[in-house]
Amino acid sequence: MAGPILVDAHMHLVEERETGRVRKQTYEIWEYGEKTDVKYSKYDGVVEDAVDAMDKAGFSKAVVVNLFGSGSTSFERGPELAEELKAFNRWGCDTVAPHDGMVPYVNTDPHILSGEEMSTHIRDMVENHGARGVKLHPVLQRFEMGDPRMTPTYQTCLELGIPVLSHSGPQREGRPFGTPKAYAPLLENFPDLTLVIAHLGGGAWTETLEIARAYPHAYFDCCEIMEWLGGSNAPTYEQFGRLIKDIGPERVVMGSDFPWYDLDRSVEIVMGLPHLAEEEKEAMLGANAIRIMGL
Repeated sequence: MAGPILVDAHMHLVEERETGRVRKQTYEIWEYGEKTDVKYSKYDGVVEDAVDAMDKAGFSKAVVVNLFGSGSTSFERGPELAEELKAFNRWGCDTVAPHDGMVPYVNTDPHILSGEEMSTHIRDMVENHGARGVKLHPVLQRFEMGDPRMTPTYQTCLELGIPVLSHSGPQREGRPFGTPKAYAPLLENFPDLTLVIAHLGGGAWTETLEIARAYPHAYFDCCEIMEWLGGSNAPTYEQFGRLIKDIGPERVVMGSDFPWYDLDRSVEIVMGLPHLAEEEKEAMLGANAIRIMGL
């Protein structure tokens, strides 16, 4: 008997192996507290790695959600990098184009592109380069999700019928740009937008259920946080399974956050969660993403 459809709803790629190695070595994951047995992936994150990982784990699709200037902040970068951001998005789409199972999302940034420029660029990437969604990271990019400069992006996504997938988690210092509660203005003002809040709130996971109950049109992915279950600032397996059950497992998609973590490991964790029926866990492995993200 064939198994469930497997879809990675949150994967990253890098242009060169050395870039991936440096990024994985220098990126500090602090928000979940202490945990000694985190299982990181061996892969560097180039497209050939992703293809190999998908093939070995039996995945039919993966959503590639690259972020321009990852590891730095657009607040410090300035608007002169507009052409570099556009070129980065074209690279992402062109890189995955030969691979039928890979679905590219593009990045935009209110510090770099004006609202009109963002709208025009997103439309071009969707209509001419195969983009299927937009990825945001308010913590690294330092903007409020309800920032008026982002309104053209959200409106364009609505017009094109594409989702937004956005990082969530606490801010180490400064305003809490990416906590689940920070999404309330966006969810309030754009109820028809398909929004996937990544990491189930990350280190701010205790806020997630409140937002999920207040906005039943919000969706979530469970990548990264699930590898940190049992960390000193992370939920236990028991709490995590209950959280997903209370949100509604039909609203949660599985992602790996590759190349930090492995695809087959992500399946293993989801299938081991308590409180969820077998069919609910299997839907999280892929069918939910097919439905929610229009794959």
